[in-house]
Amino acid sequence: MEYVRSNIQAMDGYTPGEQPQGGKFIKLNTNENPYPCSPKVKAAIGRVCQTGLQRYPDPAATAFRRQLCELLTGELPDISPEWILCGNGSDDILTIITRTFVDTGDVIRYPNPSYVLYKSLADIQGAEVDVANYQSDWSLPPEFSEPQDRLKLALLANPNSPSGTIVPAAAVAEIADALPCPLVVDEAYVDFADANCLALVAENEKIMVTRTLSKSYALAGLRFGYVVAQPQIISELAKVKDSYNCDALSIAGATAAIEDQAWLAENRAAILATRERLTNELRSLGFECVDSQANFVWCRHPRHDSAQLYRDLKSVGVLVRYMNYPHWGEGLRITVGTDDQIEAFLAILHPLLH
Repeated sequence: MEYVRSNIQAMDGYTPGEQPQGGKFIKLNTNENPYPCSPKVKAAIGRVCQTGLQRYPDPAATAFRRQLCELLTGELPDISPEWILCGNGSDDILTIITRTFVDTGDVIRYPNPSYVLYKSLADIQGAEVDVANYQSDWSLPPEFSEPQDRLKLALLANPNSPSGTIVPAAAVAEIADALPCPLVVDEAYVDFADANCLALVAENEKIMVTRTLSKSYALAGLRFGYVVAQPQIISELAKVKDSYNCDALSIAGATAAIEDQAWLAENRAAILATRERLTNELRSLGFECVDSQANFVWCRHPRHDSAQLYRDLKSVGVLVRYMNYPHWGEGLRITVGTDDQIEAFLAILHPLLH
């Protein structure tokens, strides 16, 4: 493979969570929303299909950006469509950002444990990584804020995956002030949290907030995400994105989804209630669980090997995510499913522990 770039040959590549195409599973491994999306999404997609798909979509997803401005104006009063760029899921947005700011030999910083895609984004660019390990209480270490030569981008999942923990907005603002580079606050799970960092975008040009509709709006299969940043940053990112990176179906569906805030509020309440129950039940079984601000729970058992528990659960049709992070250790990340799914999962888990 002499034609392939050397850094591509050397990298491992991102490994998504298991997506079985056959058989029956209780699927608690990839942080999908367990409930159907808003009926308004299906109606909007149906209207697009009736109109036809022979023309290219709006390259700027204008309808979505205008609707999003109405939704976010209470948190960011000066927001306009020029503050927003849309993408094929927030992974696409993260790729655009990385390609915009990071060159070969530059440095990307992110914490550990966190979203494993960050390493792949650096590898693709031929960049180096500067990894800062979370402290035992899941706070960021001081070195995450320290300047460094060639540091061109910092990435912070907030709420974090796999822990579900959150760094307060005031601390994020201090980090951004100290860094010599842009800071991406990856808020993929923020609709399940008690706070967010959106207001910081207006205060600091270096702060970008990325979000997705995959989790809280139950649209993982649709692929739609966005970034909010100051207009001068958005205009540079727009140069890098694919010409039509969001198709007509996803734009229509995403726009309808954020219009239905009553659906979101009901869905969020259901998931938060189940999350609390799941956390309490796991702790009663002896698991060490982190208080989560996302739609999953990170845990490990002091007397049971996490990898073996993952295998035992999979053998009986339950998928959870086993993760083992360098310089940190292993654990299980369990997505919050429906009450029935969690009831079945716990019924299966109990005998495995005894």
